Parts: sequence; structure tokens; C-alpha cells
Amino acid sequence: MLRTHTIVIDRPAGSSHPRYPEFRYPLDYGYLDGTSGGDGNEIDVWCGSCDRSVLTGIVCTVDGVKRDAEVKLLAGCTAAEAETVLHAHNSGPQAAILVLNPRERTLRRDSGAVVS
Repeated sequence: MLRTHTIVIDRPAGSSHPRYPEFRYPLDYGYLDGTSGGDGNEIDVWCGSCDRSVLTGIVCTVDGVKRDAEVKLLAGCTAAEAETVLHAHNSGPQAAILVLNPRERTLRRDSGAVVS
């Protein structure tokens, strides 16, 4: 899917969330153009510093404020970048788990971030 759809970055790393300005995006964040996620919008994507056509994994999130759950793709993320995204989603009213692509497993098992 990452190889066949354009990733649109609408929230570059360091930018503020439009409704929650205290939240700054630690990595580039956007969506896959021409897709549809569970919320009716495009599928969300966190983009790391490596090859963005490689699916590193997914983050499954639950948001208590928005009362929804979503799946967000990780594209070209290093282990540190994946952990940064996971940490961002496990703050405030959110909770998340990280599921790594079996071919891209780079996080340590003792970090609590790997889910098989």
C-alpha cells in the first residue's frame, strides 16, 4: 500500500496539533492519499527517516476524548522513532500498542513496545 499510494504530509515534525497546540508532532505525520480508514478519513501515517515505502509497523490507538480507535501506519521508522510515536500515543487520554512488521523487527523485546 505504501508503494502504490502517495503519502501526504500535512503535519511536519515539530508542528503543533491544530486543536491541541501543546502537542507537537515528533515526526512527519500525514495520510495515504486515496485510502479510507476506520474513521472515514484517509489512513494516517507516521513517517520516519528511512525508506518511506517500507512498512515498519502499525500503531493501534484508543482515544478517550474523541471516543474512537484507529490504526496508524509507521513508514520507514527506526526503532527509536517507533518508540517515540508509541510514547506520544500513550500520553494523556490516549492508549496505544505497537505491532511491528515481522520483517522489520528492530525494537528490543524488553522495551514493552513489541507485540507479536
